[in-house]
Amino acid sequence: MRRLWLAMIMGLVGFGLVLGVTGAQAAHDLADILYEKGQITKEEWLRAKADSEKAEEEQRKARDAEFPISVRYKDGFDIQTRDGKFEMLIQNRLQFRYSYPQESDTFSNALPSIFNDQDTSSFRVRRARIKVGGHGFVPWLKYYVEYDWVSNTMLDYRLDVAKFKWGTLRVGQWKIDYNRERVDSSGNQQFVERSIVNAPFTLDRQIGARLGGHLFEKTYAYLVYNIGVFSGTGINQRFNDDKNMLYLGRIQWNFLGRDVPFTQSDPEYTPLPIGSIAFAGAHNRTDRIVFPQENRVVGAFPTVLDGQFEVNQGVQEFAFKWNGLSIQEEFHVKKVINRANSSSGTSYGAYAQVGYFPHALIDIIPKPLEFAYRYAYVDPGDGPLGTLLGNQTRREHTFGVNWFFAGHRNKLSLDYSHLSRDGGFTPVDRVRLQWDVSF
Repeated sequence: MRRLWLAMIMGLVGFGLVLGVTGAQAAHDLADILYEKGQITKEEWLRAKADSEKAEEEQRKARDAEFPISVRYKDGFDIQTRDGKFEMLIQNRLQFRYSYPQESDTFSNALPSIFNDQDTSSFRVRRARIKVGGHGFVPWLKYYVEYDWVSNTMLDYRLDVAKFKWGTLRVGQWKIDYNRERVDSSGNQQFVERSIVNAPFTLDRQIGARLGGHLFEKTYAYLVYNIGVFSGTGINQRFNDDKNMLYLGRIQWNFLGRDVPFTQSDPEYTPLPIGSIAFAGAHNRTDRIVFPQENRVVGAFPTVLDGQFEVNQGVQEFAFKWNGLSIQEEFHVKKVINRANSSSGTSYGAYAQVGYFPHALIDIIPKPLEFAYRYAYVDPGDGPLGTLLGNQTRREHTFGVNWFFAGHRNKLSLDYSHLSRDGGFTPVDRVRLQWDVSF
């Protein structure tokens, strides 16, 4: 009788191989029943279970061979072919923001001035984005696309040929590798928004090509370089305004021999210190002085010609992280020459910020809690940039508190800013609260 029961179990296992997992599961269940009733020994029960599990595994492999695509969640919805040739990672990010009395800090002459705004209390969906990235044909042919639903804008579309880490070619549109604060994602910021230095000095997103790479990794001579050529007219501008291009060069020294990612704060409590010093420079002939700026230099100049402004600028940068402590600093200089009348001027700007998770010192303080402070100033000078932004020096003091539910992927940020401007303007005190979530 026992042999008859074993034959039935094996028959069901074979049936499962043909028709699917149901037969193998039935054999598994039958073996459990027979063992409980004492019809088969423990050794026979274990052997029957092993045979049914083997049948299930073989059936799963057969099913996978018929459907060669896997789907999983890994910081987004990750779709891959089982041969590894193609991958697509789909991610979404939302930023919900409350601000009082104003959100903006542009306070320029040509653009709306924060110091002239009436008090408002407002909610806003600041960013709502979808990101799609991965590789095609081979793992080192990478692509990335990012779209913002709020502004209805295609932000990034780029292709990387990344077979060699010492030399990667990128073509397309993206935030070019000039300064850390701008390259840091808005989802990886230490404060609700970037500093007042960003608007006058960023090169923002450009269309072009660059060669970059990592040299001497895991040594104290660890270098990261980027050299690029771009149209120099800003985001989603299909054509250049003249025959001149934007040229960019950047060198970063990771002086502790470890990479320094483009992300602010240190919710990971980095166990070994990491740090970098970087220098970058750019040259451009364009009809724009600042980016992004769709309407050239509206209201500041009576007429604007193609290639009217020659812009030469440079930045020095420092970053450091260790065990909940993060420090970041930039110093900018920018010279703009107005070729229409040969006038020129030099502008300066800088910021420094520090953040700390006090749990690193005091265990009773919650681990996800961070405190941060930032100081920034901008001196536009008397040249074309001063004409556009206003000649008065402006300053920013910002205090921030962050609670990281899941690192930068789910966090709550509160900051308070004291914004001042020379020239008799009344300072502004601003409060912003933001929930940033990625999935």
